[in-house]
Amino acid sequence: MMKLNCDLGESYGSWVAGMDEAVMPFIDMANIACGFHASDPDVMAKTIQSAVKHGVTIGAHPGYDDKKGFGRRSIPHTSSEISNLVVYQVGAMMGMCRLYGATVEYVKPHGALYMDMMRDEAVYRAIIQGMAQAGFGVPLMILAKVDNSAYQAIADEAGVSLLFEAFADRAYTSEGSLTPRSLPGAVYHDPEQIIGQLKQLVMHGSVISIDGTELRMKADTVCVHGDNQESVQTVHLLRQVVDQ
Repeated sequence: MMKLNCDLGESYGSWVAGMDEAVMPFIDMANIACGFHASDPDVMAKTIQSAVKHGVTIGAHPGYDDKKGFGRRSIPHTSSEISNLVVYQVGAMMGMCRLYGATVEYVKPHGALYMDMMRDEAVYRAIIQGMAQAGFGVPLMILAKVDNSAYQAIADEAGVSLLFEAFADRAYTSEGSLTPRSLPGAVYHDPEQIIGQLKQLVMHGSVISIDGTELRMKADTVCVHGDNQESVQTVHLLRQVVDQ
């Protein structure tokens, strides 16, 4: 069965982002921010406890150290710096999970780090090598593409398993990448359009790109977002689609 994942725990201090409590009952996997692009120890703890309560699998969601830009700005790093920032954040999440009887089951980079990982082999290798050398023993979640063989070969060499992710509310280019957020129509807001894309993935194992091309891809999980009441209602409908 296709699993639904969602980026959560992205509040910080008195600043509240998203509707975590409302969306948690409808998802399978929670990508919890680790304190660099968003979150803090108390928010991490609260989100972990909520995931445990609802039986949701926990993933570490590391990003660039960029709260001002919400981790959506690429920041130049050396390969060792990329490995260090990922291992640091995942280690913090693992420690927090131990406090509440939970475990980190996978790693999903956030925002610009995720996009850089998918387009820059050096960044991808740095993340893979950091996870392997730290001995985390959990999968890395990456974007499902028409051809994942190059990513798979690098991961296999390092002994890191992969989870492949598609998006219900993002437009795809004809090459199978996510359309940049800076372009019109990159993010879907119409519930029917979002549900339609999920049905296409579940029933046909494909998405339709912005130019009408059908792109077949292997996806283990679909990312959804619950930032407002309307999106939470949409996630509820997506849950029904997956369960049916």
